[in-house]
Amino acid sequence: MGQTARVSAIAWTTAVSLAAWLWLLLCQGFFWRTDVRLPPRRDPARWPDVCVVVPARDEAAVLPLSLPSLLAQDYPGRAEVFLVDDGSTDGTGELARELAAHHGGLPLTVTSPGEPPAGWTGKLWAVRHGIRLARARGPEYLLLTDADIAHERDSLRLLVAAADTGGFDVVSQMARLRVASLWERLVVPAFVYFFAQLYPFRRIGRKGSRTTAAAGGCVLLRAGTAERARIPDSIRHAVIDDVALARAVKGTGGHIWLGLADRVDSVRPYPRLHDLWRMVSRSAYAQLRHNPLLLLGTVAGLVLVYLVPPAAVLAGAVTGSATALLLGAAAWLVMTATYVPMLRYYRQPLWLAPLLPFTAFLYLLMTVDSAVQHYRGRGAAWKGRTYARPDTVADEG
Repeated sequence: MGQTARVSAIAWTTAVSLAAWLWLLLCQGFFWRTDVRLPPRRDPARWPDVCVVVPARDEAAVLPLSLPSLLAQDYPGRAEVFLVDDGSTDGTGELARELAAHHGGLPLTVTSPGEPPAGWTGKLWAVRHGIRLARARGPEYLLLTDADIAHERDSLRLLVAAADTGGFDVVSQMARLRVASLWERLVVPAFVYFFAQLYPFRRIGRKGSRTTAAAGGCVLLRAGTAERARIPDSIRHAVIDDVALARAVKGTGGHIWLGLADRVDSVRPYPRLHDLWRMVSRSAYAQLRHNPLLLLGTVAGLVLVYLVPPAAVLAGAVTGSATALLLGAAAWLVMTATYVPMLRYYRQPLWLAPLLPFTAFLYLLMTVDSAVQHYRGRGAAWKGRTYARPDTVADEG
């Protein structure tokens, strides 16, 4: 009797997991599709002025792979680059000047704002300084891009054309992250897959939709919109600054587009599991608004959606329950099928798709670790700085 009840409980739980996957497949904005690329565009009659703002802290290792690509932009209008050295100790600023002298191209200004005051993250303090300098040039657009992002020569031209044609206030592309090591193959495509599941790209571009997000590595922003939304001042303490920026823009009625990139790549390596663990855990609990109930709900959701199907297959095989085995296999199959397009986008072998439950388990552990580090006072740590929970920061007005 007891074993029958356990088998029945497994079967019912697995049925709920399968139902969740069918809902995700059909009702979550088709998040699993990877065909959301730059929208239709045409060249504007007059190319607007653009200023590129690059916050950089200890980026000497990746700057030679990224900065020359910005300086080499084939943009028909006026454009210039502002690299803001955020207290680097590895010679980032001097290296940027040397690269500009060697490669030429767009004008480059290297500046440093000093240490951020209380209530500011270092990146947003650097962005504020760069935007302030850029506004003196009167640009119509600002391109906010990270120091580890490499752009093809026509990247800026395509971004501006898309924004101008579609009337977007923000056009953001999720840069293609580096996938070379075994751990990068296991974790990186899943990172983008999970992000798209949380923020379906199709919904973000739809006017009136409440879903909003951006990808901080590549954000083209209208300068007038930045002023109306008080960016970055209104989001100065945000650790997940790209999503906060999108919310601030949408809060002023702005129109946002987000999709996958074809010609924008991250050159930052994450060769070890430790490197990827730090990347995820530093902001995972901030994504949950430092809320223990949201953490519990997230852990329960990850277990139900990603871990129950393979567990049910195993339990069904052991106990002889065909119902649990078939339901688990069906849920696992749907999960695997939705992951295949992302693996194709990253040009990875399809045998990685059935391993998604293992990767999801890693993300569960990273999320829990993020909460643990937060309560130990080491949450949201990045490059020597640790940021407080937003509601513990005094408002400076």
